[in-house]
Amino acid sequence: MAAPTLEEIRQAPKALLHDHLDGGVRPATIIEIAEATGYDQLPTHDVAELSTWFAEAADSGSLERYLETFAHTVSVMQDAESLRRVAAECAEDLAADGVVYAEVRFAPEQHTDGELTMEQVVEAVVAGFAEGSERAAAAGRPIRVGTLLTAMRHAARSMEIAQLSVRYRDDGVVGFDIAGAEAGYPPTRHLDAFEYLQRENAHFTIHAGEAFGLPSIWQAIQWCGADRLGHGVRIVDDITPGLDGGAAGATLGRLANYVRDKRIPLEMCPSSNLQTGAAPSIAEHPIGLLRDLRFRITVNTDNRLMSRTSMSREMALLVDAFGYGWAELQWFTVNAMKSAFIPFDERLTLINETIKPAYAKLIAG
Repeated sequence: MAAPTLEEIRQAPKALLHDHLDGGVRPATIIEIAEATGYDQLPTHDVAELSTWFAEAADSGSLERYLETFAHTVSVMQDAESLRRVAAECAEDLAADGVVYAEVRFAPEQHTDGELTMEQVVEAVVAGFAEGSERAAAAGRPIRVGTLLTAMRHAARSMEIAQLSVRYRDDGVVGFDIAGAEAGYPPTRHLDAFEYLQRENAHFTIHAGEAFGLPSIWQAIQWCGADRLGHGVRIVDDITPGLDGGAAGATLGRLANYVRDKRIPLEMCPSSNLQTGAAPSIAEHPIGLLRDLRFRITVNTDNRLMSRTSMSREMALLVDAFGYGWAELQWFTVNAMKSAFIPFDERLTLINETIKPAYAKLIAG
């Protein structure tokens, strides 16, 4: 059977768990909002040139340098109208790429430089996702978008944002996250927020094991109780591959065994990991070994603008690098839906009524 093409993958249903709202803004939208609001710090006002600038600036091999590119996107997301527009376009763009379920995260504390409160920020974004989802459905591309509220790990507002995520969990917010530079900012600094979320029966994921190593993963799971790991790519440091460098004969350390045995989902973002230096190439990305060892792997975009990517492109890169076919792409997709922060019966409905029937046809040819 011929390998799935990029265009064929676009038509297949996909589930996305790790996508940053401020990392997926359309370049044209950035320019239009900047001109309307008087933001004059953009490196260029040409759409193509700005798109290239973001990709090249992010392609540094450093997580810290990569994160600096967000200054421009965040700066044009400081009022309710702009936030709503960006969120609506995000839902439409994901749906156009065949994504049927997405969890998109953003940090409310980064959007209050104007006159908005964090509550108003959340309400604007949630309203935008609803608006974009309605337009996508009208265009024949239904999508469900859940929101994750992110706290910045170098700041001190995680408890406030955890409380917001609980307050709005019946209004589109499905979970909580912490993000930002890992080195020097361990997740245990926010332990009170994680303990609060657990008492409230709330879901949360933690960026861990991207730029920092195994201690970051260990703390996220064993101290903080994370349901999922954002990236988690460095779990490979606790694995000794087999003689051929593959899964056969591989030896897992205690932490790697624990993560696999507990089926803790790993939110892998291949292209982004290359840009931040977490992997040298797609072909050498640990996702291949971890998939063969049957970790709970999911495929994600992270920041579509900075990586010039989409869910379809990420999957196509894996097809080219590892020879995957429809069965593997379905496996990644079902993994993501199993790991989503919506109720079990709703996950099961999407798996059984949307995802599996579509892939059954694709596998059958």
